[in-house]
Amino acid sequence: MDYLVAGLGNIGAEYARTRHNLGFMVLDAWAQASNAVFSTERYGDVTQVRFKGRTFHLLKPSTYMNLSGGAVRYWMKKLNLPLENLIVVCDDLNLPFGTVRMRKNGSDGGHNGLKNIQECLETTQWSRIRVGIGNDFARGGQIDFVIGNLTDEEARQVPQICDRVIEGIKNFATIGPDRAMNFLNVKPAKTEPDA
Repeated sequence: MDYLVAGLGNIGAEYARTRHNLGFMVLDAWAQASNAVFSTERYGDVTQVRFKGRTFHLLKPSTYMNLSGGAVRYWMKKLNLPLENLIVVCDDLNLPFGTVRMRKNGSDGGHNGLKNIQECLETTQWSRIRVGIGNDFARGGQIDFVIGNLTDEEARQVPQICDRVIEGIKNFATIGPDRAMNFLNVKPAKTEPDA
């Protein structure tokens, strides 16, 4: 069974640590943990990782965020995959930082990457995992915020966030999206300080 996992972000070193690139960060973490190496192909960097008989094709579109749909459509056709085998990972301003939400379908929520995928696939019936980046910016500061670098504290939390998302995608493919959502869409337990 094959799946396409598209992590959204912007190419280029200047965007590597930005909040908008959390989708790329998740795929980079998964590839690194699996000793998989990305190769530059048409419309993006791709690699494959395997887990329990499933093959996950990881795609980091090279089209920039707002044109992600062309890359997703191309690789869905190339791999001949049904929509239910597509998972898109992106950042989300509407969720507190580090909050993770999986949905089987839905609106773009104002996210230009999701909007373009929706337009290119002509449907909203595909799964997405949204990773909260918060919305701690002044009026009119949204663009600078999303393409701004993570703070040191946020960056420290990224490995744990990536692990949760990767686990959620593995669950999606092995135990099904509904049960995967039950596991993923809960707030992570806060560790209590030692008394």
